[in-house]
Amino acid sequence: MAEAADIPGASPTPVRRRWLRRTVVLLAGTPVLAALVYSPAPEAQAAQAATVDVQLTSMTPAAPVKGDTLTITGTVANNGPETINEAHVGLRVGPLLADRSLIDEAAERTGFRAGTDPGEIDPAHAVKIASLPSKVNRTFTLTVPVNKLELDKDGVYQLGVSLSGVTESRPSEQVLGIKRTFLPWQPEAAAKRAQLAYVWPLISTTHVTAETGSDETQTPVFLDDSLAQELGPGGRLERMVALGKDLPITWVIDPDLLYTVDAMTKGYRVRVPGGKSVQGKNKAVAEQWLSSLEAAVQGKKVVALPFADPDLASLAHRGKDVSGSLGQLRPATDKAKQAVETVLHVPASTDFSWPVDGAIDPSIVNVATSAGAHNILTRSDSLSESGALGYTPSAARPIGAGATAVVADAELSTAFEGDMLSAGNSTLAVQRFLAHTLALNLQKTDEQRSFVVAPQRMPTVSQVGTMADAVRALQAGRWTQHGDLEAAAAAKPDPAAATQVPGAGQYPEELRKQELPVTAFEKIRTTQNTLDHFKVILAAPDRVEIPFGNTTNREMSASWRGRTAEAALYRDQVQDYLIGLTEKVKIVPKSDATLSGHSATIPVSVQNSLVQDVHDLVLRVKSANPTRLMFGDKGQAEQQVTVQGDHTQTVKFPANATASGPVEVTAQLFTKDGVPYGKERKFTVDATEITPTVMLVIAGGVLLLVLAGIKMYASRKRVAARAAAEESTQQSDESPDTGPQSTDGSGTSETVDR
Repeated sequence: MAEAADIPGASPTPVRRRWLRRTVVLLAGTPVLAALVYSPAPEAQAAQAATVDVQLTSMTPAAPVKGDTLTITGTVANNGPETINEAHVGLRVGPLLADRSLIDEAAERTGFRAGTDPGEIDPAHAVKIASLPSKVNRTFTLTVPVNKLELDKDGVYQLGVSLSGVTESRPSEQVLGIKRTFLPWQPEAAAKRAQLAYVWPLISTTHVTAETGSDETQTPVFLDDSLAQELGPGGRLERMVALGKDLPITWVIDPDLLYTVDAMTKGYRVRVPGGKSVQGKNKAVAEQWLSSLEAAVQGKKVVALPFADPDLASLAHRGKDVSGSLGQLRPATDKAKQAVETVLHVPASTDFSWPVDGAIDPSIVNVATSAGAHNILTRSDSLSESGALGYTPSAARPIGAGATAVVADAELSTAFEGDMLSAGNSTLAVQRFLAHTLALNLQKTDEQRSFVVAPQRMPTVSQVGTMADAVRALQAGRWTQHGDLEAAAAAKPDPAAATQVPGAGQYPEELRKQELPVTAFEKIRTTQNTLDHFKVILAAPDRVEIPFGNTTNREMSASWRGRTAEAALYRDQVQDYLIGLTEKVKIVPKSDATLSGHSATIPVSVQNSLVQDVHDLVLRVKSANPTRLMFGDKGQAEQQVTVQGDHTQTVKFPANATASGPVEVTAQLFTKDGVPYGKERKFTVDATEITPTVMLVIAGGVLLLVLAGIKMYASRKRVAARAAAEESTQQSDESPDTGPQSTDGSGTSETVDR
């Protein structure tokens, strides 16, 4: 056993007395001739231990006190080819592990090591197994009163559960399998207890598209309905809320998750193959989860991350040089506070940023603080200690420019990242976690310290359950007391603690490979530019600005790490949908036109297929040959355009032809800032010019026609007069003589014929 040496001449310590008693029992039960029997080397013993697999499925209580009974359940499986006879499962206690590195070393050790592993406690507490055939497993339950364990000092003890027995090829009893765990022993509350703040993250992946319905409430369209599985009974997020409500934790929430679930409660649609969407069916599930969360956070500390949990490292390393990228952080932070207060009706702190895995470098710190956060949640494997202190300092570290690095303990924060589906893995993880927390508190320092645990962002259901078991085991408060993240950030820092932010070269290469590429931020910028040009023509720009602004934040989310293809597809779909909206406002394609005469009007139509009005548009037409076709006295003309939703507006442009022949005309829409909008349309105007010579010819022809008409009229008039005269003469000849018609003095008459 790795015990401390006793002082010569002093009375044996309790630890030494226990060691002596076990030695006497061992010697008394061993024949003297046993000394002549070959004893395998430790390496051979370790190899033998692989014969049996020992698993521990539960250990209660996890942190016992005096008077408790320790109960350990588990299984033993014979993986060897021979049957094991006269077997028993025994418990081995010790040694005391005063250093955290010794805890890790013991946890990683496999196989039994004679001389290192302690002997069994009283065999009366062993579980006997008469026979264990090959490839067969058995369950066991060890029940031992704690006072039989002879625990001396407060601290962390190694526990070993072993199976010993004989086989045909090994007739002497040997240890054939062992599993180690830890027993934290602090039966009375310590005089000095560390404050422990446990981060409880409510974060999910992106579920909402940029697409919304045309109704007044703009019903959102989801990528799929997978979020309902996380929110429903037994789901990951349901477990986070159900277990977290009774635990002393700090809620760290992505506001996008709140907005997404809140949208589900008001009605939502789900995208299906073919580009269509169907009505979502899990409104009740969302309502229940949101109601449970609202009740759970009352009176608790809540920290809101920037909207959609942006990937700060990706922004710092790949996005900061792409214009507009960093400008998204401030709006994301502003949305965060509003979301928590609106949906959950509790105040929230927005003074924290959380880089992925707590890994930082100077550029990440600059980006993290650019949105106004003063506290950066990092981890001790990033901002590490030199070891000169001899203890772990408090979490808060001033790193300059008014910023504080809140350093979460890496060992505690990664304690539950493995596969916790197995009860054995879960039990071992909890006991190791408790062992480290006790070892932290027992470190030699007179200062009151604050520690932070920041686990993985999206733990699985089994990991959530194991985390809850560990936090619950600490609620007795014998060596830790509840703290929160804000208090840890505000605690007095240790002046001797490391505060130097690691350089860029120390950022983990594995994390760097997962970052969003530069092309992602360039695509986001292109989409943002398109949005900026689009919204200026809208009568209700909020209908696009809000959903697309949220989507821009989602495109930068840390949840895309490890999902490169899905992230790229999401960005493409966002941009394609926005372009599709902009194309709903367009110039209607126009067929070629003919301009007859010196002047005329050319109509051009603008179509608006959006549900809202568009304004502040300028329609410009331009002649490719102003010497032949002009608009007014220039080669181009423009008019302001306003088009109601789902309508078409026709604009007429006066045109003048100065020569005959076809002329190409271009019609283009512009925003009020002079930025081209949409596609230009080209059409041909065939101008037919009428010259002065042609006009004289036409005038002469008209004059001839008029003269001919006059001549015909005069001729017809003479004919009519002659006919009338002849008719009058004929009537005179037929009448009787009535005497002279005229008198010339002779009394004779005269008739004149014309």
